[in-house]
Order: sequence, then C-alpha cells, then structure tokens
Amino acid sequence: MTKRGVHDMGGDAAGPIDRHEHEPSLAERRIDAMMLLMRDQKRHLWLTDENRRTIESMAPGDYEAAGYYERWLHALRGLLVEKGVLTEAEISERLAAVRARYDAAEPTA
Repeated sequence: MTKRGVHDMGGDAAGPIDRHEHEPSLAERRIDAMMLLMRDQKRHLWLTDENRRTIESMAPGDYEAAGYYERWLHALRGLLVEKGVLTEAEISERLAAVRARYDAAEPTA
C-alpha cells in the first residue's frame, strides 16, 4: 500500500468544518480572478487536474500551514513557471518591487 499524501484526509478525524459564509478578502478575490483568467478559453494555460497536481505536490508542512487560497497561489506560481509564462527570477523581481512600494507607503510609528 502506498503512503497517503497530506491532502488525502478521507476517513481521518480532522475536527469540525467551518461552513459559515464569509466575505472574500481582496487578496482572495484577486487570486480567484487570476485563476479564472489563466484557465479561460482564450489563454487555456492549464487544466484543473494540473492545478490539483501542483497543490497536492506541496511539502506536507507547507500544505498544512497554507490556507485554501494560499494553496491556489502556490499552484498559480508553480504552473506559470512550469508553462514558461514567467520565470522564478521574474516573479521574485516583481514581488520585491511590490514589497518596496508597500514598505515605502507604510507609515512609521
């Protein structure tokens, strides 16, 4: 028998599930929009199965520490690199620029 992945929780006790609706955050809405754009008929960069494979291949500790949309973001980044749309260096450069803008705009106490 093969070892189950961290994502395969079928039959395991995992505690209660919060079934309450919540207003998605701006970040969650943006991640959802990016995923829809990357998978639409015009771009068709990846399939649902590829997205799932990318999420399920996360290191167990990373998977457990990540929230639902953080896992989507992990898949988005991984598939953009895998498909040659962006490189890790390009993503890192853009993230550094965003962080610099954020740090510059943050008021000091």
